[in-house]
Amino acid sequence: MKILVVEDHEEVLTSIVELLSVDFTVDSALDGDEGLFLAMQNIYDVIILDVMLPYKNGFEIVKDLREEGILTPVLFLTAKDALEDRVEGLNLGADDYLVKPFQGPELLARIYALLRRSGKLSIDSSLKYEGIVLKGKEHPVEVNGETIHLTIKQFELLEYLIQNQGKILMKEQIFDRVWGFDSDTTVAIVEVYVHQLRKKLEPFNYGTAIKTVRGIGYIMKED
Repeated sequence: MKILVVEDHEEVLTSIVELLSVDFTVDSALDGDEGLFLAMQNIYDVIILDVMLPYKNGFEIVKDLREEGILTPVLFLTAKDALEDRVEGLNLGADDYLVKPFQGPELLARIYALLRRSGKLSIDSSLKYEGIVLKGKEHPVEVNGETIHLTIKQFELLEYLIQNQGKILMKEQIFDRVWGFDSDTTVAIVEVYVHQLRKKLEPFNYGTAIKTVRGIGYIMKED
């Protein structure tokens, strides 16, 4: 799972990133402009968003995202605890609201609740597609009850495809999600890994579940 944290207080941002990095891949931004740019890539599972930010505040970011049809769950994390602020954020399309100071376990619980609510995770925090079960990078992948071993990037690719089953994902979008903006490789690596993943799934009759959309990218057939 990939999370974006937008927070202008460096110490708070560092502590949140350290907390979340145990369970998630985390990108971060210190101001509203950079945060909006990253969020607009539509490659995140949850966005943790401060309200009071330089250049563009959290309310404006959520409004812009929803107007673009980006429905990534948003958790506002802010020192503003007035009722009208919470109402405004939720009315603009945010999904939850946590007031500073907060405890790490509560933040994690809220994130997992958003992931389950959005269909990204089941109640037991696993991700499933027919007979394929993903329990996290530290666990082997199970396919029809048998264990297969994937590299981290193969796992992240399969995870992303399953999370977005039925949706066309552009190669560039997959590249940004799995390899990141700062990767020293090129978008051509996506084709290589899709081929590898199909080979791993082929013995279980799932090799054809990943379809090529010519000139655009890939789509995982809906379960």
